[in-house]
Amino acid sequence: MSFLRRRKLFIFLIGFIVLVALIGFSLRDRANLTIAEQFVLDTVGFAQKVVHTPVNFITDIFTNIDDFRDTYTENQVLKEKLAEYKGLIYEVQGLKAENEELREIADLKESDQLRNFTPIQASVMSRSPERWVEQVTINKGKDDGVAENMAVITPDGMIGKILTTSSSTAKVQLLTGFDQFNRISASVSREDGDKDIRGMIEEYDEESGSLLFRIIEESDKDLKEGELVFSSGLGGVFPSGLPIGEVKEVVPDQYGLTRTALVEPAADMYDINQVIVVDRAMDEEEDTADSEEEAE
Repeated sequence: MSFLRRRKLFIFLIGFIVLVALIGFSLRDRANLTIAEQFVLDTVGFAQKVVHTPVNFITDIFTNIDDFRDTYTENQVLKEKLAEYKGLIYEVQGLKAENEELREIADLKESDQLRNFTPIQASVMSRSPERWVEQVTINKGKDDGVAENMAVITPDGMIGKILTTSSSTAKVQLLTGFDQFNRISASVSREDGDKDIRGMIEEYDEESGSLLFRIIEESDKDLKEGELVFSSGLGGVFPSGLPIGEVKEVVPDQYGLTRTALVEPAADMYDINQVIVVDRAMDEEEDTADSEEEAE
């Protein structure tokens, strides 16, 4: 037993000395590695590469998924911001257009054109679906002084007349819905007042998109394209001097006895937001006062 024990101790000592020698040899500065060291390093590097490659692949997949998720979220946020921005742009454009229209209405109310009338400003509430090109509803009615047959205008020109009223609203019959039962006494003014061309706006022709101006009295000067047609006030319903439209063409009837002018409406009948109802009461009161003064 003693021999075996000494033998084991001897072998241990020899192994320890060899290990220390190898460690010292490996720690020494050398230009080249031993075959064993190269084998160990290559084996460890290959093992790391085998393990590291799939780990990196899986890690990249999850990283890309997170990046896609973040990109999608950012894209959704940007879309929402873009939609809000577009909404603000449209809102600003709408407010700008409304402001411009209100300015034109205010200028019209202060102009000489309505100096003898009481203007009642109103906003369009709706259009009748079944009568889209014929009627609109405004937010002023009897309580505001609106009455049937009053003329309704925009800064561009006349658009129609009051058809019916309630206490707070009224329906407007547009010029595009006029027929032989809704006529307007109209004229084309010339330099010589006695030479005006007079006639009647009788109806709206859908095919040509024009008002039909039937000429009753014509001067020695022919009616020409581009001349302006105004209400004459002779019918007793509409005030005089309200612009109706511009002459596009003059055509004779089939017998050649009368002539009809195709008149393009001055106002846009499809884009109506702010209007003025022309109250003729002031004009009528002035006419009555003038008559009384003449009687005296």
